Amino acid sequence: MARPIIEAALKGTTYTDPIDGKSFKSFLPYGYGTQRNNVLSPSTLSLERHRLLWLFLKNETDFFIASKKVLHFAPEQAFYKRFRALKNIEYTTTDLLSPLADVKADICNLPFDDESFDVILCNHVLEHIPDDTKAMQELYRILKPGGMGILQIPQDLSRAHTFEDDSITDKKERAKIFGQYDHVRVYGRDYFNKLRTIGFKVEEVDYTKTLTDSEITTFCLAKGEIIPVVYK
Repeated sequence: MARPIIEAALKGTTYTDPIDGKSFKSFLPYGYGTQRNNVLSPSTLSLERHRLLWLFLKNETDFFIASKKVLHFAPEQAFYKRFRALKNIEYTTTDLLSPLADVKADICNLPFDDESFDVILCNHVLEHIPDDTKAMQELYRILKPGGMGILQIPQDLSRAHTFEDDSITDKKERAKIFGQYDHVRVYGRDYFNKLRTIGFKVEEVDYTKTLTDSEITTFCLAKGEIIPVVYK
């Protein structure tokens, strides 16, 4: 209800949300624990990763024009209504708890047939899943040959190896170490190779390298963020 008021108060020309094309004098702060300034779009509520993914899908894929069966895990507010409105895709959402989910399901035991979907969007989900190997195997199973998946995760690229420790049970300590109390690991650079061991062909897409510094600033993107794009 407050969003139109906030949009009007922040209306300007400095920053633009590429998802809806609206411009503002500033974006909003956002963060779990430590706040990051100028990252949350007042209009779509998108963060850096959402805007980057939108630009990639729009400019580098046929997602918005080709006929596809799409499965979207834990659908983000910035995308949900826009993807639902697309006439070219058969759009299914899934999650264990989300009220936006068409299908309530455990990612480690999905109720879909083998090779069911052309596109799978599973962003910032795997870091919550204790058995991420099983989850990845399920994603591979239901993806069609030639299909594409976007499997974004919060990632520390300074780490060579993923870190997890089930003995850390205190919520404050987990939030400090893993970024959120309900995360079970911090992914390192080995994330991409783990996806490859499942069978995926993996492209580590640094899409910000294709953009100008001006575009990165205008769209409020995180320079150097990697989009994990997988194929079967």
